[in-house]
Amino acid sequence: MGKRHVLERVQRVAAPLSTVSAFFETPDNLERITPPFLNFRILTSGVKMEKGAIIEYRLKMRGIPMGWRTRIDEYVPGERFVDFQEKGPYRYWHHLHTFRAIDGGTELVDRVTYELPFGPLGAVAHAVFVRAELARIFDHRFEVAKELFGDLDGNSRARGVDATPSFLRTSSVVE
Repeated sequence: MGKRHVLERVQRVAAPLSTVSAFFETPDNLERITPPFLNFRILTSGVKMEKGAIIEYRLKMRGIPMGWRTRIDEYVPGERFVDFQEKGPYRYWHHLHTFRAIDGGTELVDRVTYELPFGPLGAVAHAVFVRAELARIFDHRFEVAKELFGDLDGNSRARGVDATPSFLRTSSVVE
């Protein structure tokens, strides 16, 4: 077994818990929060979030196309869920998402525990580019959440517009 790494991000957004958790608990929104450089495409559109749900997608990591399949191992609506990699680029991937109502909004926490394959080569890859690439991916998610929900520190670009996130607005146009 190789070394396990942890990436953790905490974000406070200016939207109610029900709105924020509903967005992140909808697997079809994964494409929206994933950076374009990954060419991410969900293959199992319409999956209902529940324990045991399987979500499959395609992406390109460093230009190499690959499939990824995750299973929802834990789901407590409006509070937390865990996606666990069944098939993909990591030897181990466990992603805990938690949501908590706080004064003025919601606190989101992403905690990813991961391990790379290939022993010493995986360790070198982690040091050279994987750690930085994961940080870039989660930086993008952070910015998207800020744009969608506002930021309790006043850094949102979404101020001055309809505060209802577009995924909750009624519309006959598919965005």
